[in-house]
Amino acid sequence: MSHFIMLTNLTPDGVKTVKNNPGRIQEVNKEVEQLGVKVLNQWATLGRYDFVSVVEAPDEVTMAKV
Repeated sequence: MSHFIMLTNLTPDGVKTVKNNPGRIQEVNKEVEQLGVKVLNQWATLGRYDFVSVVEAPDEVTMAKV
Protein backbone atom coordinates (compact mmCIF):
# COMPACT_ATOMS: atom_id res chain seq x y z
CA MET A 1 0.00 0.00 0.00
CA SER A 2 1.14 3.51 -0.80
CA HIS A 3 0.79 6.56 1.41
CA PHE A 4 -0.57 9.85 0.08
CA ILE A 5 -1.05 13.36 1.46
CA MET A 6 -4.55 14.66 0.78
CA LEU A 7 -5.23 18.40 1.05
CA THR A 8 -8.90 19.30 1.36
CA ASN A 9 -11.06 22.40 1.31
CA LEU A 10 -14.59 22.61 2.62
CA THR A 11 -17.34 24.45 0.80
CA PRO A 12 -19.23 27.09 2.83
CA ASP A 13 -21.99 24.50 3.34
CA GLY A 14 -19.37 21.97 4.44
CA VAL A 15 -18.09 24.38 7.08
CA LYS A 16 -21.64 24.78 8.44
CA THR A 17 -22.13 21.02 8.47
CA VAL A 18 -18.91 20.35 10.39
CA LYS A 19 -19.70 23.17 12.81
CA ASN A 20 -23.17 21.76 13.52
CA ASN A 21 -22.15 18.09 13.32
CA PRO A 22 -18.45 17.47 14.04
CA GLY A 23 -19.08 13.73 13.73
CA ARG A 24 -19.55 14.26 10.00
CA ILE A 25 -15.76 14.16 9.64
CA GLN A 26 -15.71 10.53 10.79
CA GLU A 27 -18.65 9.74 8.51
CA VAL A 28 -16.71 11.11 5.53
CA ASN A 29 -13.67 9.07 6.53
CA LYS A 30 -15.84 5.94 6.49
CA GLU A 31 -17.14 6.88 3.04
CA VAL A 32 -13.54 7.28 1.86
CA GLU A 33 -12.73 3.82 3.25
CA GLN A 34 -15.58 2.36 1.18
CA LEU A 35 -13.66 3.61 -1.87
CA GLY A 36 -10.61 1.59 -0.76
CA VAL A 37 -8.59 4.36 0.93
CA LYS A 38 -7.79 4.33 4.65
CA VAL A 39 -7.37 7.61 6.55
CA LEU A 40 -4.32 7.19 8.80
CA ASN A 41 -4.02 10.72 10.23
CA GLN A 42 -5.95 13.92 9.79
CA TRP A 43 -5.48 17.49 10.95
CA ALA A 44 -7.65 20.59 10.67
CA THR A 45 -5.53 23.51 9.51
CA LEU A 46 -5.62 27.26 9.10
CA GLY A 47 -4.81 28.87 5.78
CA ARG A 48 -5.19 27.65 2.24
CA TYR A 49 -6.47 24.17 3.11
CA ASP A 50 -8.99 23.09 5.76
CA PHE A 51 -7.64 19.58 6.31
CA VAL A 52 -4.41 17.68 5.74
CA SER A 53 -4.80 13.91 5.74
CA VAL A 54 -2.34 11.07 5.45
CA VAL A 55 -4.07 8.19 3.69
CA GLU A 56 -3.19 4.72 2.49
CA ALA A 57 -4.35 3.46 -0.90
CA PRO A 58 -3.43 0.51 -3.09
CA ASP A 59 -2.61 2.72 -6.09
CA GLU A 60 -2.98 6.12 -7.74
CA VAL A 61 -6.12 5.08 -9.60
CA THR A 62 -7.92 4.32 -6.33
CA MET A 63 -6.64 7.56 -4.81
CA ALA A 64 -7.89 9.54 -7.81
CA LYS A 65 -11.42 8.23 -7.18
CA VAL A 66 -11.38 9.93 -3.78
